[in-house]
Amino acid sequence: MTDLPPHHDVSAADDGFERRRLLKAGAVGAGVLAAATLTGGTAAGFTRSGRPVLTHGVQSGDVDMHSAMVWTRADRPSRMLVEVSADPSFRRSRHVRGPVLSPETDGTGKLRLRGLPTGADTYYRVTAEDLDGRVTSEPVIGRLRTAPKGRSDVRLTWSGDVAGQGWGINADIGGMPAYTAMAERRPDLFLHCGDTVYADGPLEDSVTLPDGRVYRNLVTEAKSKVAETLEEYRGQFAYNLLADAVREFNAVTPSYVQWDDHEVVNNWYPGEILDLPEYTEKRVDVLARRAFRAFHEWHPIDPKAAEDGRVYRNFAYGDHVEVFVLDMRSYKDRNDGDARRDGSVLGERQAAWLVRALARSKATWKIVQADLPIGLVVADGDDGDMEGVSNGIGGAPGGRETELAWVLSQIARRQIRNVVWLTADVHYTAAHHYSPERASFTDFAPFWEFVSGPLHAGAFGPGDLDGTFGPEAVFTHAPPADGQNASPMEGFQHFGEINVDGRSGALTVDLRDGTGAALWSKTLQPE
Repeated sequence: MTDLPPHHDVSAADDGFERRRLLKAGAVGAGVLAAATLTGGTAAGFTRSGRPVLTHGVQSGDVDMHSAMVWTRADRPSRMLVEVSADPSFRRSRHVRGPVLSPETDGTGKLRLRGLPTGADTYYRVTAEDLDGRVTSEPVIGRLRTAPKGRSDVRLTWSGDVAGQGWGINADIGGMPAYTAMAERRPDLFLHCGDTVYADGPLEDSVTLPDGRVYRNLVTEAKSKVAETLEEYRGQFAYNLLADAVREFNAVTPSYVQWDDHEVVNNWYPGEILDLPEYTEKRVDVLARRAFRAFHEWHPIDPKAAEDGRVYRNFAYGDHVEVFVLDMRSYKDRNDGDARRDGSVLGERQAAWLVRALARSKATWKIVQADLPIGLVVADGDDGDMEGVSNGIGGAPGGRETELAWVLSQIARRQIRNVVWLTADVHYTAAHHYSPERASFTDFAPFWEFVSGPLHAGAFGPGDLDGTFGPEAVFTHAPPADGQNASPMEGFQHFGEINVDGRSGALTVDLRDGTGAALWSKTLQPE
């Protein structure tokens, strides 16, 4: 299924004109960004004269059938104003008054637009009004599609891992070009599976590659050291929005966003005390609170939709799709825990929520948006500690596998059909099929897990699979053993795409490289 779904079926000329107009409107001039954000994109860069400026474009997210979150940031205290229309010309529109964009939130703000038409394109135009009401900013335009009603076609993309391992925005290659490739696919949704930033990954101005080529990074003050303060964490999220391709994609594609480890520090878990010389603040819980606040300030996430005040939440998207966004970071046990005892990666409350929500779902396909893969062995250092779900031992479930074993067994016992897991995290792309016929633990139904990343970071892999749940690597695309931490110039950036056919309910997965080329495809028929 490589053709656009019917609701995307516009003429190439009309589509190209509309997209160019929107992307131009959603972009922000490089000179404005340099003035407003190269110090880190924080409140310290607020200005006081002239008109307000929207410094980082617009974003939408957490869409449902009748509403969506819309986000922006201004360079000074001002009021967020949004004009909403079903018409890209805005000849007929309504106005929504948003929050004050203040230093308290680093100039960011968001509001939920309500009363939107179901399953249709909505155009929104955002301005910032000075608090005295005399002047406004230049407008920035975005487009979003609300969740459909009934048996509609759905297209979504997913990936993760952005600006990691020393590879940042590089103007020589188009900044972060995989975002442009995703935008050209015109997805209804983007699922960001975490590592939205690398707060622990400072950048150098240039890196010489093994073949002599030079990778040139845009470097800001925030990206010149590891993040520890709230301002430094805010600067991490501001950095990615310096890339034209990222802002342009955000302006036309709503997202469901989750976090993983690098929003805070590599492989973190609650209660951890760091033993890293580059950190003056060693308490991970302190760092995580600061990162969590910045994460929510800089993404179009609706905190009211998040269970337990955290990150996990679910959204129905027509008759065929429901997305379940997990938080496999906030409730983890220690990475050096006893791998043969019961462990935690979801937490009891989230695990129970997931099973209940899956059981209640009426959607044909239940898509679990996970920030960690299930069966891949992901070590934390060389001492036998484990970062991921797998304990690396095989055999009966142990450690964090015990929670996943319970979830998988409940899915089978409650006869919850058509559950598909999507993730990123491991910096390559793969299709994994899990089956009790190959497994040590057999109380579950077969299922697929699709991995895709990095979107713009170092590429690694492939990793080893743990046999507890019987995974088989049906497809992988990763750099060779002697080419690990491959830069975005090497061809191992990835995103995945899912198309659900409204008429039949069939789900087609395409694993794509950073140019959008399909590497592998599989169509699943609903049970």
